[in-house]
Amino acid sequence: MSSEGGHATGAPGVADAVSASPRDARIYREIVDAIVDHRLRPGARLPEDALSEVFGVSRTGIRKVLQRLALERLVTIRPRRGAQVSRPSAREARNVFAARQLAECGSIPEVIARFDGADERALQALAERECVAQQRGAQSEAIRLSAAFHVRLVGVADNDILTSFVEQLTSLSSLIIAVYGSPRSVGCDCGEHGDLVPLLASGQASVAREWLTDHLSRIEASLDFAGGEEVTPDFEAIFFGEAARGTAAGQ
Repeated sequence: MSSEGGHATGAPGVADAVSASPRDARIYREIVDAIVDHRLRPGARLPEDALSEVFGVSRTGIRKVLQRLALERLVTIRPRRGAQVSRPSAREARNVFAARQLAECGSIPEVIARFDGADERALQALAERECVAQQRGAQSEAIRLSAAFHVRLVGVADNDILTSFVEQLTSLSSLIIAVYGSPRSVGCDCGEHGDLVPLLASGQASVAREWLTDHLSRIEASLDFAGGEEVTPDFEAIFFGEAARGTAAGQ
């Protein structure tokens, strides 16, 4: 979910949030991408021994990555049960969207103050790629591109802390959609994000903020709060199978 063109956000992407070796950062990024892309589903168990074998590193190295993911609420670690992909509660889901309303909608005046042609082109390109993914039925890719649009949008405000916060919130939103969502919860009907870009380009701050408020509210309203069972995934297929390689190539 990196920025594309326009203002560099300067944000320490999620993978750089804390000091980590290049190897640990790579493993961290691969697990985050698998969660966001829904290859690792909420509730999936993450045994240290299985992950250390797949990635060819020690259990200590895997434990460091899992602890970092737990700090960001993407993973839950329980005594004697180990780690698993987090399954947000209905209350947590609502809180995530409330935080997104505050952070994203509140950033609109600053976004518009800094908005330029490069930002317009970058956001329009993301919106178009998302639309293509939706038309192909590639829901996981559409979710990832939707998150990238929101992070890129807030990045225009040139506030590193805010951008990193929204990046974390969009990752949590992907988890929430995986648990409670339906095909229409990808967030965005085809072309919807593209409707926001002209409002930003023309400096319509109040209209753009109202649009974004409604947009996030409709995603939340599409959720159906229900549960699911815990599973242990096939890590070899997730991280080194054809689908995983295809996803990585598209990023």
